[in-house]
Amino acid sequence: MVIFIQLSERQEKIIDIVKENEPITGEAIAQRLKLTRSTLRPDLAILTMSGILDARPKVGYFYTGKTAFSFVSESIRKIKVSEVKSVPIVVDEESSIYDSIVTLFLEDVSSIFVTSNGFLTGVVSRKDFLKNAIGGLDLNKTPIGVIMTRMPNVVVTKPEETILDAAMKIIDHEVDSIPVVEEVEIKDGKSEYRIIGKISKTTITRLFVELGKND
Repeated sequence: MVIFIQLSERQEKIIDIVKENEPITGEAIAQRLKLTRSTLRPDLAILTMSGILDARPKVGYFYTGKTAFSFVSESIRKIKVSEVKSVPIVVDEESSIYDSIVTLFLEDVSSIFVTSNGFLTGVVSRKDFLKNAIGGLDLNKTPIGVIMTRMPNVVVTKPEETILDAAMKIIDHEVDSIPVVEEVEIKDGKSEYRIIGKISKTTITRLFVELGKND
């Protein structure tokens, strides 16, 4: 996973000096801070590798216009769904609504993914369960397949997509989580989705917390 490095006070001062005096050599920056060039070398390396500063031989350092926030944004764009996906909660399409509700609460999740013969066929949310419980269905006898949102109306993400792609799908479609799937060819050129994980609002929140805590 790509980890965000919080800039130190000295690195922030270096950026300010470069902004005001670009192009400026490393030696000149060191003189202004009353430090040696070797002392500043690690700081300058971090700032150039992060893209905040640009270094040109025999010319000096330039400010690129990028900020620490830009660095975080670029880091998020590099994180793949496969790196942060969590374990999905899955039930078979023939499971009863009652048993599925029990699973939902025992696992403390907002939605359950539904499969048939091992492949994704639908999804059911807490709202779906509540709506149908109030509607008077026999929860013990009615299979979950009756009330689920069916494919192809289920939003999915794939391991190679970025976490930003997945987050945008969650926001655009106003759902709490989406399944991470891999496409499996079956026959006659047709394919199905096998569930291998999930990305939820909690996944994304946890990622932001980890990025913020690491320095």
